Amino acid sequence: MIIYPTIELQNGRCVSLTRGDLDNPQIWHVDPVEKAREFAEAGATWMQVTDFDAVAGTGSNEDIVLDIIRQAGLSVQVAGGVRTLEQFGAWVEKGAGRVVVGTAAVMNPDLIHQAAHAHPDQVVLAVDAMEDRVMTNGWKSQSAITPGDFVAAFSTAPLAAILFTDIDGDLVEGEASLGRVSALAGAAKSPVIASGLVKSADDISRLKYVGNVAGAIVGRALFNRSVELADALSLAQPEPEPVAAFI
Repeated sequence: MIIYPTIELQNGRCVSLTRGDLDNPQIWHVDPVEKAREFAEAGATWMQVTDFDAVAGTGSNEDIVLDIIRQAGLSVQVAGGVRTLEQFGAWVEKGAGRVVVGTAAVMNPDLIHQAAHAHPDQVVLAVDAMEDRVMTNGWKSQSAITPGDFVAAFSTAPLAAILFTDIDGDLVEGEASLGRVSALAGAAKSPVIASGLVKSADDISRLKYVGNVAGAIVGRALFNRSVELADALSLAQPEPEPVAAFI
């Protein structure tokens, strides 16, 4: 399972949100680019950067994201505000390893199919769910679509992954969230990356054994030091296969 240490940006600062509340961010006083380098030095091969200003349509942290792509020394999955095929292609050209698309997939499903066929294994479909419904526009608007139906609509697209965020996971115990991730992963044709579940090392240990969950987003837990990245990376590794003893 791949651990994706995550930096979330708002107004040039590293932040964390509770249930997507953009008006009350928790601010981490660290340099985003230096933090990304620390992720690479700890052994991470992938990370995610989410631009909340792009999500809200109030601005952009593109320069910082580009600095991370160019300087951090690991592959970067870019998320936030990608609404058109042109925006998707621009991020690929700028060096993003993968690009996450969420709201646009609800509003214009053809975009996902077009992007996935134009850029195989670089499209990540974001499924942000609350109360068993897909949320859009930075988690502010609730659609009538269930996560399962939403994912099924893209079963033929060559997606790199499905990024599933259980928004309710900020307020409920992990077992309920784990059940929702497990159900979605069991029905999905593409590998699933779980977001919003990792609050402790134990959460990584549990996710590791859920079928078709290929990765986990870890953000706030790294910044508040409830999870150490080196430990998370070690826990996510497959267990060694037992070797028969020969006499």
